[in-house]
Amino acid sequence: MMKSVKIALALAAAALGSQAAMAALAIGAKAPDFTTRGALAGKTFTLTLSHQLKRGPVVLYFFPKAFTPGCSAEAREFAEHIEDFKKAGATVIGMSADPVEDLVAFSTKDCAGKFAVASAGPNIVSGYDVALKMRPGMTDRTSYVIAPSGRIAFVHSEMNYAGHVKSTLAAVEAMKQK
Repeated sequence: MMKSVKIALALAAAALGSQAAMAALAIGAKAPDFTTRGALAGKTFTLTLSHQLKRGPVVLYFFPKAFTPGCSAEAREFAEHIEDFKKAGATVIGMSADPVEDLVAFSTKDCAGKFAVASAGPNIVSGYDVALKMRPGMTDRTSYVIAPSGRIAFVHSEMNYAGHVKSTLAAVEAMKQK
């Protein structure tokens, strides 16, 4: 990534209070590719990260559990801002360790059918180092912006859902400007 883009993303992170130090994957690291089952508007499909990256940057956000208050609020906020992400050229994908059967309803209700959610199996959870230490079988709340090159461009890792949408959108918009 160009130095000016890195600086812009770092400034966006600082301004928005990103907790990048908590996340395992550092800015510039290669994002692990994966294939898993996902749901969009109540329909299941196979999701491969590298295929999604062909369309532009990906906001890959991990959340602990579907239909819990914070995760539902975060999904609704992403859904409310999906047009802003699309305008910036980004695809939003939510990920949790929930089985895809649980995510089918979540994709319709809380995601409003506007973006995909997918099941993060043990290899994905390990690869992105998002295991929730205090609750085995769940993921922590970490949002990554992944550049089309497959490199991590921005990280926001904080259990409070507030700020994830705003910070990732700012990072994607900063990428588009460069």
